[in-house]
Amino acid sequence: MENVVIIGGACAGLTAALYTARANLEPLCIEGYQSGGQLMLTTEVENYPGFPLGIMGPALMDLFRKQAERFGTKFVTADVTKVDFKTKLFEIYVGNHLYKTKSVIIATGAKPNTLKIPGEKELMGHGVSTCATCDAAFFRDQDVVMVGGGDSAMEEAMFLTKFARKVFVVHRRDKLRASKIMQDRAFNNKKISFIWDSTAVKVLGEKEVTGVVLQNLKTHKEEKLDCQGFFLAIGHTPNTEIFKGQIELYENGYIKVVNQTRTSVEGVFAAGDVQDHRYRQAVTAAGSGCAAAIDAEKYLESL
Repeated sequence: MENVVIIGGACAGLTAALYTARANLEPLCIEGYQSGGQLMLTTEVENYPGFPLGIMGPALMDLFRKQAERFGTKFVTADVTKVDFKTKLFEIYVGNHLYKTKSVIIATGAKPNTLKIPGEKELMGHGVSTCATCDAAFFRDQDVVMVGGGDSAMEEAMFLTKFARKVFVVHRRDKLRASKIMQDRAFNNKKISFIWDSTAVKVLGEKEVTGVVLQNLKTHKEEKLDCQGFFLAIGHTPNTEIFKGQIELYENGYIKVVNQTRTSVEGVFAAGDVQDHRYRQAVTAAGSGCAAAIDAEKYLESL
């Protein structure tokens, strides 16, 4: 039986592991087969404090893991397949293996939605990005494409204009879903051009992005657009499938929390992008993991 089981092995989960380990709780971190989260798809991280020269995403996650391991975190590199939070001791299943625990920290993150078109996956981190806030500075004085039509897409497109020479916003419809104020800001930005009724069907390039093939959804005509960056802002999907029916979720799948980390089940906490659809940064996920660890420690003390 465990004191605390942490589900997820990226920024939030590994920070929670570090803090609970240093509190002598001997945490078990079930990190999953795709441990490291979205930073494993990122080349250089320049906005994480303490690394003035930047650091590769996988290298940063490796440091997180080693630090948590140093203080006694136990790791299981597999995916949780089922949970039961309705029992006195929470039950976590990894295949046929059962772990019982007094507390749980969920840090399974969220995955950015993609178009699943040729070249997109192959060039992820090499010109293809799902986070303008993270990667915009790499595209100074270059032309980039932003796919999306909501508030997030407009925010990211405007952030890109601080660095890029030109931002082409590609949207499937002939009008945006974004709020009126965000639309006005985007339309008034001289660096932003809109390509309506269109979608990207292929990302071009060998080692880095050189262009994109766009298709007009009304005429079905395809044309090539030269660019050096391809950004996606078409939403995220939280990794909460196995928690349905166990804790309260919002309609969009994100975990409902009160006081930052507490879920609807006492003793079950959530940290990072699985409950944060606003900031979605490595540093905020880490801070959230710290908060969840402290809350879990106080909960265990109360028992």
